[in-house]
Amino acid sequence: MKPNRLFLCLLLLSLPILPAPADELSTGLIPVPSSGFVSALPAPEISVSAGRPAQVKLGFSIKSGYHINSNRPNSEEQIPTKLRLDPPTDIGVGKVTYPEGTDLSLSFAPGVKLSVYSGEFTVLASVSAVRTATPGDYRVHGVLDYQACSDHACYPPRHLPVSFDVKVLRSHIPADRPHVHNPPQSPHIHN
Repeated sequence: MKPNRLFLCLLLLSLPILPAPADELSTGLIPVPSSGFVSALPAPEISVSAGRPAQVKLGFSIKSGYHINSNRPNSEEQIPTKLRLDPPTDIGVGKVTYPEGTDLSLSFAPGVKLSVYSGEFTVLASVSAVRTATPGDYRVHGVLDYQACSDHACYPPRHLPVSFDVKVLRSHIPADRPHVHNPPQSPHIHN
């Protein structure tokens, strides 16, 4: 091998390997959307006050021709959809409720039922404020983790940023109010 060819081969081998753009990975049968498979619908602002949690409804839309695994897939091999929320100080996130998935069978495995979401779906989350929260506007950030599939292929997991606004109202419970205890109980049983 000539020295120039050897140098060229070594140079090519030393270059980092970069993934091909999504358009180059696509074929006519399995297109890969460049902007993602799922989009977040506009989230409504919710209002909360101390001791009174509220529910936020976070809506999502899945591109036509695709589905994502539900939060409770029928197989351990499927990656579940999960919403992770990171509230600011003084805001708490409680129970997150996911919709039931729809059973789907694909032509190449008709006996296997997959639990999926397609079209639009809504995730509910309980949000509250601590008793000492300063009234005002807060923003909760989070991520929807999901794995999308078409009828022909599944794609690597993706992470969709989400956020919504919380308005903390003035609390009617004084922060310095003493805790009320039950009166002492008699150890004797009275008939």
